[in-house]
Amino acid sequence: MSDFDAQASTWDSDPAKVDRARRVAEAIVRSVPDLGLRSVLDYGAGTGLLGFELLPRAAQVTLADTSEGMLAVVREKIAQGNATNVRAIRLDLTEEPVPPARFDLVCTLMTMHHIGDVDGILRAFGGMLATGGVLCVSDLDTEDGSFHGPGFAGHKGFDRLELGRRIQEAGFGPVSFTTPCEVRKDVGGVTRTFPIFLAVARRLP
Repeated sequence: MSDFDAQASTWDSDPAKVDRARRVAEAIVRSVPDLGLRSVLDYGAGTGLLGFELLPRAAQVTLADTSEGMLAVVREKIAQGNATNVRAIRLDLTEEPVPPARFDLVCTLMTMHHIGDVDGILRAFGGMLATGGVLCVSDLDTEDGSFHGPGFAGHKGFDRLELGRRIQEAGFGPVSFTTPCEVRKDVGGVTRTFPIFLAVARRLP
């Protein structure tokens, strides 16, 4: 069982995670005013906190993750709700080819710093977007490793200029950055603040 499988049942009990998803969703809606006409892929969706926030405002939402524990929670939410424009799928773009489905918007929240091949996943996102589709990446600004602590093998956040360059090299147009929220964490008895960015770019023809 992965760490995410183990955390799935209690993931939504953290109000900070719920608030973070809400704030990022609001920033996406501001950046993509015609969201109601769009099909959305939330990649690394976890329990679907971001995707469910976008659900009332989007035409169709697909929640994709690699954790069966997280997906089980998502499917339970779908079963309990009345929405017909949402589905859950298992998808690992780091190991699987890009599926044939195309979306108008691909979003991801706090997932990129867990993915080793950033350039590869950005190309995969581009491959899943229709021409002119929008990519929305939300994650940590560069930090010193305190966010996850010792032993974390992922990225210590991202430099905005560098990530913007990599997004454009993956086939996207100019990238805009905003800061929809911050995360406050206790690190060694001291409260630290970690900014969360939202990068938005359109896929080029």
